[in-house]
Amino acid sequence: MNGSINVNAPRKSYEVFIGRGLLDEAGRLASGAIAPCTAAIVTDSGVDGLYSERLAESLQRYGFNTVKFVFPAGERSKNAETYASILEFLAESGLTRTDAVFALGGGVTGDLAGFAAATYLRGIAYAQLPTTLLAAVDSSVGGKTGIDLKAGKNLAGAFWQPELVVCDVSALDTLSAEHMADGWAEAIKYGMICDGKLLEKLKGKNAELEEIIARCVEIKSGIVEADEREAGPRRLLNFGHTVGHAVEKCSGYAVSHGRAVAMGMAVITRAAVRKGLCGKDCLDVLYGLLELYALPDSTELEAGELFSAMLADKKRDARGLTLVIPQSVGVCVLKTFDLDEARRLLELGLRP
Repeated sequence: MNGSINVNAPRKSYEVFIGRGLLDEAGRLASGAIAPCTAAIVTDSGVDGLYSERLAESLQRYGFNTVKFVFPAGERSKNAETYASILEFLAESGLTRTDAVFALGGGVTGDLAGFAAATYLRGIAYAQLPTTLLAAVDSSVGGKTGIDLKAGKNLAGAFWQPELVVCDVSALDTLSAEHMADGWAEAIKYGMICDGKLLEKLKGKNAELEEIIARCVEIKSGIVEADEREAGPRRLLNFGHTVGHAVEKCSGYAVSHGRAVAMGMAVITRAAVRKGLCGKDCLDVLYGLLELYALPDSTELEAGELFSAMLADKKRDARGLTLVIPQSVGVCVLKTFDLDEARRLLELGLRP
């Protein structure tokens, strides 16, 4: 069943459309939020042959002129070079402030295209069209855009909300089990931080995909509405990410984002149990879900290497590192640790 969720971010409200067959309706849906203009479709080499033509045809039916930029698929493309190439393409294509970018793909595409939209001509409109479960449940909503630097993941970027999000769930039918698992890791994260009922649905695998996506979007929408720029409660969405981002960087991005987040959640939860910050039931629930969705709960990377990468994390400040710590099943809290404490916590969680 198709439906929509309204995101009332402080600086912009927009709709997230969720359902099957929506890619062919993208032109109609977009025309309700963006006046017909030149639409720059930004996508990767994996998605291009699957969906670009359908999106272009849909947009053209509703008066949009389309141009397209394709970059090599993968996290390694989420860098300053690709970002600059997109900006040059937008300029060479003659886009003005009344034109728009359409990000068609997974999280890498959304982050890159969104950051380009946020900075080209000091900001133009853009739309998110996620084609992965990870992007559908998480990265396409909330306005975080950015690129990786040599020092770490997502260290350059902007908060720039889309005009709309169009999630065609049928696009997920082409994903491998491994790519789906990456998205399930983020869905598990939402349940762990604030929704025990979502965890029960995930454990039973008894909810429609649309229902899971919608619930994750609802949770994120509420958090973004309260804290758009990640000054407080939005940091809860980083459960598993501080360690996870370090795993990604240290692996040369050979470990996918979802798997790295799964490792990060397990490391932090093990440490929390061993320090008496939460009960063992938190770890049991997490272990069960990670196993159910074929996600890892450990890493072979060493503490010293991981901690060095963690020092580049955006959540670090003069007081130390702020980490998301489980308190009970479906409840997480923010705790700030000085750097020595944070390293000991990491070492504790890495132990089998």
